[in-house]
Amino acid sequence: MGMGDWDDRSDFDDADRGFIAALEPPLITNARGNTVWDGASYAFLDGECPPTAHPSLWRQGQLCAKHGLYQVTERIFQVRNYDVSNMTIVEGERGVIIIDPLVSCECAAAAFDLYRRHRGDRPITAMIYTHSHVDHFGGVRGLIDDEADIPIVAPVGFLHHAVSENVYAGPAMLRRAAYIYGRHLPRGPEGQMGFGLGLATSTGTVSLIAPNLDITHSGQEEVLDGVRLVFQLTPDSEAPAEMHFHFPQFRALCMAENATKNLHNLVTLRGALVRDSHNWSRYIDDAINLFADDSDVAFASHHWPTYGTDRVIEYLGQQRDLYAYLHDQTLRLMNQGYTGTEIAEMIEMPPALDRAWHTHGYYGSVSHNVKAIYQRYLGWFDGNPANLWRHPPEESARRYVECMGGVGNVVDKARSYVAEGDLRFAVQLLDHAVFAEPDHAEAKELLATTYEQLGFGAENGTWRNFFLTGALELRNGPTKVGGGAGAGGFAGALEVEQIFDFVALRINGPRAWDEQLTIDWVFTDLDQRFRTTLSNGVLSHTSRPRSASTELTLTLTKPQLFGVLLTGALDGVASDGDTTAIDRLRGLIDPPDPSFAIVTP
Repeated sequence: MGMGDWDDRSDFDDADRGFIAALEPPLITNARGNTVWDGASYAFLDGECPPTAHPSLWRQGQLCAKHGLYQVTERIFQVRNYDVSNMTIVEGERGVIIIDPLVSCECAAAAFDLYRRHRGDRPITAMIYTHSHVDHFGGVRGLIDDEADIPIVAPVGFLHHAVSENVYAGPAMLRRAAYIYGRHLPRGPEGQMGFGLGLATSTGTVSLIAPNLDITHSGQEEVLDGVRLVFQLTPDSEAPAEMHFHFPQFRALCMAENATKNLHNLVTLRGALVRDSHNWSRYIDDAINLFADDSDVAFASHHWPTYGTDRVIEYLGQQRDLYAYLHDQTLRLMNQGYTGTEIAEMIEMPPALDRAWHTHGYYGSVSHNVKAIYQRYLGWFDGNPANLWRHPPEESARRYVECMGGVGNVVDKARSYVAEGDLRFAVQLLDHAVFAEPDHAEAKELLATTYEQLGFGAENGTWRNFFLTGALELRNGPTKVGGGAGAGGFAGALEVEQIFDFVALRINGPRAWDEQLTIDWVFTDLDQRFRTTLSNGVLSHTSRPRSASTELTLTLTKPQLFGVLLTGALDGVASDGDTTAIDRLRGLIDPPDPSFAIVTP
């Protein structure tokens, strides 16, 4: 995309508006004294843009780095940049309504403490989760406990999606998240400087308390602590379960994460289900028609607000057109026979959208969003039979390098492409060289330096972090991180079926081919009975077994289930039958590799 208007300082004015106070220093620690948020590490963004950063991404970083407590409008406040997301606080008749309590408990507590120091010690009278991503609910136990007798509001389907996204493919997503967020890069002009949506994700305690008030349809109204809210349900947009809502008495509109100050992801580079850009655009259009004329401000779960009814309408209209244009033009070209990779190179954004800063691809990008749309409609296969049964990367690399006369020749050719400025093809060649001979030091170092150059030139923050993390791991190897169970702080919120799925996804199929076992699980706290059956390498479960025959029956509570499956502990669990079935089952579970190689075989 082109550049916006550098003389337009309205974003900076909006981001500074309503400032009350900040944490000084902007440092948040946990109970052990370990840092979970370090805003001071981004102080370098106060300086001039260096040659190692794209000027537009640097500008976005400067805006994201603004932090503190801000008044948005009458009785609505935000605490910004003490995590990747914003926490919004609405003053009601008796206390406050919290919208999106950040990623971690420590950051949520520190953000609310900043509010209370300047606005008074008000009780929390309601909690709202705008959608099912962890940065919008993870810090909830830093503010309330499980016994809190208050409305906890979320879009219908929230709990299922909040848990499943972080558990089913959790280990793979977590590994790739280290790349997208640049978690292991040093912070600075040559390293991590944010990723467009925010600067970083906090590293504190993640939690989840289940909602007790579902928003099930658009137009639903609720009065929370004397404050009237009108909801718009937006499923299958930026998240599978998401919603907007309007405050009529404050003339304020919350757009959750469907309209932020950048082009968002239609599929994240860490991995996710492909999002529906057609729905996304329509929901923004509906929000304009439902609420915009009655709004003096629009705010979201990230970034800074937009002020003034006319500006809100213009902003939301451009965000609507951004996702609609990508969707419609990708489909147009797709139906003319072009593949996702080809379309990604062909699409140019309309000039009016190109000039608006908030449409730029700091987090998502036109390139990978186009490929996501293609994937949503047509899948991974581009229709060319040559691509139907390709060798996997390592095998292809060996053959390509052999055809080109060996790794030395490949490296020499790559240097010539680097000299010509064709870094994209240079990394293709060097990727083959490294996968063919992973110990070839010259190929790895040249690929690392070429990745660095691509990273330094990227306007997209996640691309920058991917390139620079790739360079880091080529030089130092995969970064070792703890594995854990993969369910983290979500274990208590998992449904029994999801816990069995969690185990089934980790069964080593070939090792389990010849094993058969049946276990009944009787849950005294749920008044439910399930049967798990292992056959043909598949662990299936049902609440309606067709026969009475079983190898083992366990009578237990849901909190005991994880302990039985992960450690084999039967303390306090009543058993009837062959308890070795548990050990046989556990012996077939393959732990995920939390540090698998990405830029090497």
